[in-house]
Amino acid sequence: RIPSEPCFHETKNVTISDVSLEGNPCSDFVYLVKSLSRSELLKKNQQRPTGKKSNFCSDCGKRFNSSGDLKIHQRIHTGEKPYGCDECGKSFIQLQTLKSHQRIHTGEKPFGCDQCGKSFTQLNSLIVHQRGHTGEKPYSCNQCGRSFSTSSYLTIHQRIHTGEKPYSCGQCGKSFTQLNNLIVHQRTHTGEKPYGCDQCVKSFYTSSQLSSHQRTHTGEKSYSCDQCGKSFTTSSQLTSHQRTHTGEKSYSCDQCGKSFTTSSQLTLHQRMHTGEKPYSCDQCGKSFTTSRIKIHQRSHTVEKPYCCTQCGKSFDKSSHLKMHQRTHTGEKPYSCDQCGKSFTQLSHLISHQRIHTAEKPYSCGQCGKSFGQSGNLTLVRCYGSLFILTACFSVLEMNFVWK
Repeated sequence: RIPSEPCFHETKNVTISDVSLEGNPCSDFVYLVKSLSRSELLKKNQQRPTGKKSNFCSDCGKRFNSSGDLKIHQRIHTGEKPYGCDECGKSFIQLQTLKSHQRIHTGEKPFGCDQCGKSFTQLNSLIVHQRGHTGEKPYSCNQCGRSFSTSSYLTIHQRIHTGEKPYSCGQCGKSFTQLNNLIVHQRTHTGEKPYGCDQCVKSFYTSSQLSSHQRTHTGEKSYSCDQCGKSFTTSSQLTSHQRTHTGEKSYSCDQCGKSFTTSSQLTLHQRMHTGEKPYSCDQCGKSFTTSRIKIHQRSHTVEKPYCCTQCGKSFDKSSHLKMHQRTHTGEKPYSCDQCGKSFTQLSHLISHQRIHTAEKPYSCGQCGKSFGQSGNLTLVRCYGSLFILTACFSVLEMNFVWK
């Protein structure tokens, strides 16, 4: 018997001998009905003891206690969805399913976790959430042994092994392993950004992008590393960071063999081989390998969307705002492990550490003299001649003469 939770809507290889059709409340029974022939369904259900279930479906043979249950079931075959949401127009087979859907609009979350207090609109979502506390992962991949909390997560994972990407974009042909990823991708064609920040005018393609953005306003960092204590705004950032401790690099380039800690880093690297620059500026035509085009476009608009709440100064990058805020807080998160001196920026720490290592990576191309910092290359006297090098400052800034 296939369990009613989580649903088996992603299961592809379902045989009639594996399935008990009686009493399965899951709406994804639709998939099973469509995947099995009518004769198979009739044969299976006719073999079951009838008891007092005198109402049976003429399409698949399934029996029910009441005519009302039979009527609801037959909507699976007819496609009838009589219960419509008056806010978004979406329709459903059962009234209870409509009520569950309407909680999206009302914000009602009646199912609460007794361990952390988090609430959910559906009981199934709470059950899956609670597995995060218990660590239960009952669904295992038979190829790599990795386990998951839901069957749908397992199915999506298995596509990594099979290479299956069943969801394709009708405009560009790009394929995806998950339907949700396709929906988000299609918004890049339509320009739709339905999730807007109530503190600034910025909008996003997904609710998760909005949630991450809102933390730049609140300063919330809910995800902490248990090894070094560093905190992050998203779980994915924490996962990537933890790989710096383990040294794990799971994503390898099939052209040069170089490995990376995240799939996005691998994707960016592969564009070095292909020369692909998918992001183009619509004002000047300049192309980019990454989404840094957004930062470039601000050079045309002079937009500075990141504002300091303490002094009002604005920045074009969130990272610049973050560094600036340390001038108010006094935070210096980067410490030298040899002398204990702290710095507000990682680059400053790296430059400082060269004092201890005696590393001098910046060399003069004329005389070969080396320096620990690029700023020391600004002016160099070489064989009685003046050479102005622009490692840190432009030539226009060097408006003085060395005497």
